[in-house]
Amino acid sequence: MLRRVAGILDAVEGQPLTASAIAEKTQLSVSTAHRLAVDMADFGFLARREDGRFSLGTRFRVSPLEVAAKPILAQLRDLTGESAQIWVRRGTARMCLISEDSRHELRAAMPPGSKLELPAGSSGRILAGGDDVDEELAKYGWIESVSQRTPGLCSVSVPISVRGQLLGALCLAAPVARSGDKPGERYGHDVVKAARDIEEAAENFL
Repeated sequence: MLRRVAGILDAVEGQPLTASAIAEKTQLSVSTAHRLAVDMADFGFLARREDGRFSLGTRFRVSPLEVAAKPILAQLRDLTGESAQIWVRRGTARMCLISEDSRHELRAAMPPGSKLELPAGSSGRILAGGDDVDEELAKYGWIESVSQRTPGLCSVSVPISVRGQLLGALCLAAPVARSGDKPGERYGHDVVKAARDIEEAAENFL
């Protein structure tokens, strides 16, 4: 199995490939190549593009995303006073890649490396996907969560995408006692702008 996975990674390293092209390069059957490629995409080893081709996934883009996002997260934290985080998908869970915690004593903090099952929380919903998520994003530009995963905490999240690939979700998390029960209205614009700034910066690293 590891040989097959390594072979697929080697095949797509130079350029994005369809499952058929991966099969040809690795001498796997098309059905096996497609199944493995889809599984690898679920765990971030590959990314599936809009045209159906597969390329190296977010696990190989972690450092560039961190570099692009860190100063912008700090700016968002300072602007809002609340904790700003980047979450990425890891199989059926989401992992906190990077966080800039609020300086308030009462804060919503989640250390890098923490994992939560999908689709809990606003960023969890984004990373899990679904028609309802697409509809909310089209309507508001963000996804919000109020006391849904953790009572007393709320969040606003926006997807981070580059060249049609979802790299992660930007999340602003805060106590409801300070932010109110409509965090999207209060912070949504700032989170959207920060996400677009991260995407622009990430283009230079990816």
